[in-house]
Amino acid sequence: MPVYVMLTTLTDAGRKSIQEDPEKLREINKETEFMGAKILAQYALLGQYDFVNILEAPSNEEIAKLAIRMSARGTTQTLTLAAINIEDLIHALKHRESPW
Repeated sequence: MPVYVMLTTLTDAGRKSIQEDPEKLREINKETEFMGAKILAQYALLGQYDFVNILEAPSNEEIAKLAIRMSARGTTQTLTLAAINIEDLIHALKHRESPW
C-alpha cells in the first residue's frame, strides 16, 4: 500500500481544542483509520509543524480526501507527501529503460 508523510499544523482553534482535551488526538487517529488510512508512526514536533504522521492509504485520491476532510474542520492545515521506499526506488532506477 502507498505510504505518505503528513505534516500537520494546528490552527488557533486546533490548539485550543487540544489544550482543552488532549485525548482528542486519539479520537482523530481513530477517525483517520476509519477513513481508510493506517497510521504507521506519529510524532509531535517542535518547529514549523506540530505533528508528523507516516500513513498508509490505498491511493493518492484517498489520502487527498482525508487531508481535505481534516483541514475542512478548521483545526488543522496539512502538507501531504508521497513517500517512496528506497529499495523500490533503487529497483526502479536499475530497471528503467533508457530513452536513448
